[in-house]
Amino acid sequence: MSKIGRASRISEIIKDKSFYIKKKYGQNFLVDQNILEKIVSSAEITENTLVVEIGPGFGSLTEHLLDRAKHVLAYEIDEELIEFLSETFESDPLTIIHDDVLNRDIDKDIEQLDTAFDQIILVANLPYYITTPVIMKVLEQTTSVERLIVMMQHEVAMRMTSDPKTKDYNSLSIAIQYRAKAEYLFKVPRTVFIPKPNVDSAIISLTMKENRALPEDREEFFFRLIKASFKQRRKTLYNNLKGFDDIDKETIKDVIESLGLKPTVRAEALDIEDFIALTNTLIDNQ
Repeated sequence: MSKIGRASRISEIIKDKSFYIKKKYGQNFLVDQNILEKIVSSAEITENTLVVEIGPGFGSLTEHLLDRAKHVLAYEIDEELIEFLSETFESDPLTIIHDDVLNRDIDKDIEQLDTAFDQIILVANLPYYITTPVIMKVLEQTTSVERLIVMMQHEVAMRMTSDPKTKDYNSLSIAIQYRAKAEYLFKVPRTVFIPKPNVDSAIISLTMKENRALPEDREEFFFRLIKASFKQRRKTLYNNLKGFDDIDKETIKDVIESLGLKPTVRAEALDIEDFIALTNTLIDNQ
């Protein structure tokens, strides 16, 4: 039997199972063996690794993950795919959870496996419509996952991994990189999917940071601050922050200048450390 992740095999499965591709779930099935192998190689999986997969689909990536990992924990929302996955990987170390991952406690699901692992990595071809919510959920709520290797819309990948003073750098870049070391790995053309999406994709790596730079009670302010700072990209940082959190505009101007920044500076010129300093100074001067 040929590998699942080939165009001919996926087309055959869809026809044999009379499977209906559901746009609401963002279903685009990867059908390139070289790219599938490249994704798995990037994850650096060992025989003692637990892999968490989101949206396995027909199991194209799952098949490669199971070749290397100790166990795969997969979340699949489409009931129509559950039976196929269960039958296809019946004898493999695969646990399938039929649910929306956004509703799950991933750490608790991992604990239920009652098995020891040397490392836990999330590897997924994420549906475009839930990319950011899923990644933010993992970064904010899980303590078990050490690294993420995820496929997403190319434009979003550029934002998540971009540096200050670049056109893609924005509040999402900072929110992601505050919690993880972000690295752009490689581009995935739209032509290697069934059905073909309208845009290209990319693979990025996110390695969780062990320590966060701000106390937990200041993080909520930090994330609101970066969002406000990029509210209108052409405006200066000062103009975007005027009226923020009911802080006096003169205080905002003084704090910006106290950090060695010019009043005319724009948000994209600041790195994460600048925004952390801005957060601490504004809170301390309230």
